[in-house]
Amino acid sequence: MHPELAADLARLPDLLEETRRRALAFLDGLDERPVVPRAAPPGAGSGAPMELSEAGGGLPAALAEFAQWWEPRLSASAGPRYFGFVTGGATPAALAGDWLTSTVDQNSNSSLDPAGQHLERETVGWLRVLFGLSEAHHGTFVSGATMSNTVGLAIAREWLGERLGVDVAEDGVGALGPVRVLSGGAHSSVSKALSVLGLGRSALRRVPLLPGREAVDVAALERALAGTDGPCVVVANAGTVNTVDFDDLRAIAGLRERHRFWLHVDAAFGAFAALSPEHAELVTGLDLADSVCVDLHKWLNVPYDSAVQFTRRPDLQTRVFRNAAAYLGPAPVSGRAGGHGEHPDLVHLTPENSHRLRALAAWFTLRAYGRSGHREIVERNIAGARVLGEAVERIDGLELLAPVRLNVVCFTLTTDPTPERLAALAAGLAGEAFLTPTHYADRPALRAAFSNWRTTEADVRRTAEALARAVRTQAAGRDGD
Repeated sequence: MHPELAADLARLPDLLEETRRRALAFLDGLDERPVVPRAAPPGAGSGAPMELSEAGGGLPAALAEFAQWWEPRLSASAGPRYFGFVTGGATPAALAGDWLTSTVDQNSNSSLDPAGQHLERETVGWLRVLFGLSEAHHGTFVSGATMSNTVGLAIAREWLGERLGVDVAEDGVGALGPVRVLSGGAHSSVSKALSVLGLGRSALRRVPLLPGREAVDVAALERALAGTDGPCVVVANAGTVNTVDFDDLRAIAGLRERHRFWLHVDAAFGAFAALSPEHAELVTGLDLADSVCVDLHKWLNVPYDSAVQFTRRPDLQTRVFRNAAAYLGPAPVSGRAGGHGEHPDLVHLTPENSHRLRALAAWFTLRAYGRSGHREIVERNIAGARVLGEAVERIDGLELLAPVRLNVVCFTLTTDPTPERLAALAAGLAGEAFLTPTHYADRPALRAAFSNWRTTEADVRRTAEALARAVRTQAAGRDGD
């Protein structure tokens, strides 16, 4: 054994204790840490990255160099005022589960080594109930919403072939001919998925939205369906990125009485509305979907990377992703869900032949806090978004662009809201809070997404005060020009 490996193994308890201390110090400092530090990465000044040394120095050397160069440059994305994108943190139980995931280092894709598969199925069952889905939905863990949308649309592609009497998994996407994917405002990951799946980005056809909304006009959708030859795919939204608007899922599903289409619902974070009695009606009809995307490293607050994909057609899923190799265990049986009856090995359900035991972090946080604990996180985040929205309306120089429907606040400058001025405003906030840019109704804007379990009312007040200062500072600078 390499001498540095042997030395690290011999003192592993002490080294892990040192790692624990560093981790706790990072977490303890989240509240006061710059949310997005401005320090340049190592080597940025010279233009050359640091070179890999011949003699590594073992884990102590790696810990020291990480502490010196990289740790100060990392954002506080796990903290309470990181409102960019839709980013959750890691609850204490999820963090413990993730540490143990690396410790046990399971690749649970085969029933030849089945414990991880059983744990994942149990966790998926809990999530299915949490989101109000029936037992008709089968689920599996994937890396994120992009992969969840890709898997769901891959199953939809196979369904299109089934309706047309062709086997896409065997004969290729060319056997389908032109495909139409209809949506009012699909997330960018849907276009990426269509590209990856060979359907092409141009397959996506935008359907008009309701006036002043990001929700699809169901009447316009029906007209588009009536004008489409053959079966197609509809991508509905349960929570848009800009304003968390929801399509009328029940009404859309009802269109299948007159038109043939696969209904895929992107509920990356909107599915969590099901946890709040006040907002559960937003996801009424989610169970009627043929496939559903839910991202767990958002509002479930488990570490990256973690999402789940649900579908009513696991038989088509295994037709797409089956991986026949004797060393991996039983292959799916044609016409059924796959090896071992209703429970195909996970290797036959996603593009991955191997993946870490992602379900463990989700299992830990669900087991630790239950439905009520995660409901409290969701409702506290919703309340925080409302308070920030009200603060934006009171700040001279800002305009709220849409109602705060759930957990996102979308706003802009009242005067000259250029992307450059909004980027400067966000940069002025970066030490206190992180917001990301967007466009809403063709207007440049900023958005704050609440999904971290640590965010409290005090964090909202602190963010609102920092935002008001940044607006005043920018206005003063503009007046002085």
